[in-house]
Amino acid sequence: MNALAARRRHPAAIALLILVGLLVTGAAYAALAPKPAQASTVSADQVQQGKKLFQANCSTCHGLQAEGSKDGPSLAGVGAASVDFQVGTGRMPMTRPDVQAPRKEKVVFSEEEIAAMGAYVASLAPGPAVPDQEFTDGSKGDPAKGGELFRVNCAMCHNASGAGGALTRGKYAPSLHNVSGKHIYEAMLTGPQSMPVFNDNNITPESKRDIVAFLHSVDKQQNVGGMALGRLGPVSEGLFIWVFGLGIMIGFAVWLGQKSA
Repeated sequence: MNALAARRRHPAAIALLILVGLLVTGAAYAALAPKPAQASTVSADQVQQGKKLFQANCSTCHGLQAEGSKDGPSLAGVGAASVDFQVGTGRMPMTRPDVQAPRKEKVVFSEEEIAAMGAYVASLAPGPAVPDQEFTDGSKGDPAKGGELFRVNCAMCHNASGAGGALTRGKYAPSLHNVSGKHIYEAMLTGPQSMPVFNDNNITPESKRDIVAFLHSVDKQQNVGGMALGRLGPVSEGLFIWVFGLGIMIGFAVWLGQKSA
């Protein structure tokens, strides 16, 4: 019995138990941790095509190898999702240096060209991939849950209805009306400009889909009260009342005074 007890107390046994515990913990985390929305694969030809497009159109600001310069940041590690968002919304390439790149209706590159540039940037360093359609389709999400998440995490900048708002130093939170689910998801995933990053550990892919569902439901709402006034809440409504309501009352009072005179 003494020999058996000594073997159990051997330091190697303790190390073995610790190793087994670490393996079990790692396996459990791998099984339960949030999975990325997509892990896409690309071909070498697509990467080379993207490199040519990048060097011809983006290297002036971001450098020939996307290493960055005084006019643009390094793109190593931003991932294909950032490229898809910035170029797919017309924000890039910028027409001129400014405090913020505005969204433009006209997109310079095709979807294939954007995907190629994204593949090239993704090959430089690991980064967020373009999300799968399963997680960007708002029709599959829960608008009620998405509304709660949006009001907690996003409304302080983008307004409770996603109408946008002013920030400091000339920057602003853009309107989220009529924005595709993919670009909404990518903005949360990559944190463009002044926006913080909401990775899948902060907000899961399913919760991001719920936020997309909420914003798309806002797009479909009718203004039963008449004019929306930008959906900016009591500020725009109060200004309207002061300017037009009070103006009408003053005009009516002047008319009554002239009539009585």
